[in-house]
Amino acid sequence: MTTHTLSTPAGEVLRSTVAAASMFSHGSFGIGAYSIGEPAVLRRHPHIVRFAEVEADLDLLIDRAIAAIADGEPVEDDILGHYIHIASLVRAVSFREGKLLEQAVERLAKANPNITVLTQSLKLPLVKAALEAVSGNDWQSLDGVKLDCEAPAKGSYTPDLILVNRARHTAYILDLKRSLASYGDTSRLEELKLKMMASAMVLPDWLYKNQKRLMVDTVEVAIVDGASRPSDHATGIWALSEIDDLLEIDGVAACMAELRLRFGRRVQQLLEAEARKALGVVAVAVSDAAATSTVLGRPLIAPNGPARTYEEERALATDEDDDGRYNLGRFDDDPDEEPEPVRIRVGFARRPRRH
Repeated sequence: MTTHTLSTPAGEVLRSTVAAASMFSHGSFGIGAYSIGEPAVLRRHPHIVRFAEVEADLDLLIDRAIAAIADGEPVEDDILGHYIHIASLVRAVSFREGKLLEQAVERLAKANPNITVLTQSLKLPLVKAALEAVSGNDWQSLDGVKLDCEAPAKGSYTPDLILVNRARHTAYILDLKRSLASYGDTSRLEELKLKMMASAMVLPDWLYKNQKRLMVDTVEVAIVDGASRPSDHATGIWALSEIDDLLEIDGVAACMAELRLRFGRRVQQLLEAEARKALGVVAVAVSDAAATSTVLGRPLIAPNGPARTYEEERALATDEDDDGRYNLGRFDDDPDEEPEPVRIRVGFARRPRRH
């Protein structure tokens, strides 16, 4: 069994086999300019899906995601106050969008009868030998290496999806991200790639032992960016707009774009409604405070400065100085007298002693 990276014609996924980092394809191409309604000869893949055919299913997924976002019960926060519900919604959106992308890809993959989607019990062992291999060697030098999934491991990795193309005997380890912008220049993305590559080295054995003797001779790894920023197949980064080439189905990218558009509208409606509630509470609170201040016969604190004039403030400060209060810059003692030494204790903070 060998591992290699091939450059393939447009319309086929870039391939690399069982071992490790050479599973990151070196070619880079987009979905191309074409219409789903064009003749089959102009299409890139033998299978096709149109949004109208899956609209009901995808709308149901969106409804469930929005319901899960709205059902969250935020914990009170002294800093965020009435706006805690908005912050809670934003955090929930980040999580739910990732899940929505996974579920949508799983649904759309059914348009290719050769693809089996695995979503349950996907905890792949991070075999020590695999981790050492991908971290201490040139990835392409690992061509043909396959490891036992039951060998000693250091934790596990759970991919978002594993797709198996039975016609090609190829498995795909996919990690779908709503956006890679948050990863920036941090090491988290490299750590993720390391786990995915180590998992890929044991996936053929894991599939055979845990998925009814399912056999593959090629494993491909892809981190899919939901925001469809520029991809880099040489390092395993795929834009969501290129997913047609991974599933070998025309129209998947278009369906995913429409899904994100509809989900975005619903999320924004939810956030706007919550923002109006928060602003309404604040407006009522300000109104009540103003009424209370009028009843007590004194004005509210001026937001742009003191209510007294400059002359009144100076006169008040002079009176306070004459009383010997608040004037920390004046001493009544003889300036020539040496201060008595004071013993200062330093150390870690402790609870005050009770007398």
